Amino acid sequence: MSTLNNILYFQSVLGVLANMFLLFFYTVIILWHRPKPTDLISCQLTFVHMVIVLTGGDLWLTDIFESLKFENDFRCKITFYMSRVMRGLSICITCLLSVFQAVTISPRTSLLAKFKHKLKTYTIYAFFYLWSFNLSFSSRWIFYVGAFTNVSESNQMKVTKYCSIFPKNYIISALSSTVTISRDVFLVGVMLTTRAYMVIILFRHQRQCKHLHSISQPRVSPEKRATQTILLLVVVFVVMYWVDFIISYTSVLLWKYNPVILTAQKFVMNAYPTVTPLVQISSDNRITNILKKIQSVRHQIF
Repeated sequence: MSTLNNILYFQSVLGVLANMFLLFFYTVIILWHRPKPTDLISCQLTFVHMVIVLTGGDLWLTDIFESLKFENDFRCKITFYMSRVMRGLSICITCLLSVFQAVTISPRTSLLAKFKHKLKTYTIYAFFYLWSFNLSFSSRWIFYVGAFTNVSESNQMKVTKYCSIFPKNYIISALSSTVTISRDVFLVGVMLTTRAYMVIILFRHQRQCKHLHSISQPRVSPEKRATQTILLLVVVFVVMYWVDFIISYTSVLLWKYNPVILTAQKFVMNAYPTVTPLVQISSDNRITNILKKIQSVRHQIF
């Protein structure tokens, strides 16, 4: 168990640092440079992922709340509520990013091309609706999460050291589960469709430009590298998201959380927010160019 906790701590530290670096980069690009149409969405997604890592593992905010001497019940409610909101925003904004990337790379002859010049306007409206929906939809958890007590332990499911989930009304539970599952299935379906469309477009572009690349100097083309990045992120997201969902849903049905399973779920929940910034940092030419310049300056000084 201690080994799992150490792995979870390392993953959390790596996730927070990577997302902080990426958030700083996107903020600088948006405020002082010429951003890409999808940079604002990527910046929001990076912020969401950083909060997920901070709240999902129950490792950081708990210590902060303890130092501020907040009551257990309050910190359980706020931490769990933030975790649920950010989890919903993660899948929503990831889907939004997939759609906007598909629109951005679509050829001029496609039906999606006419939406390119309105991307910025659509982004602002989309953010408003996504944040409003997730903040309101996840508010139900405030009433069903609280500090763990020794009284009537069978009527509460312990999810962290201090916090528990209390039973919900059957109708409310069934309704919220139906809405959540429907939302997730729809968004994942849209995400997979747009990603598949992007892979097809990039593959066609690679074939058209193949004659421009030298045969004597074989190298991975930008299109192939972009395709590999897209597929990697899609596979990681879909696998980790649904593993997390299955563990959560099964635990609620059985009304029991094994401590090892709970720790493993936290690792799965933080996997995508940790992997995504690392992949973005390594695949974004703007970041790699900046890092190369910093490295060259460092070599000149020393």
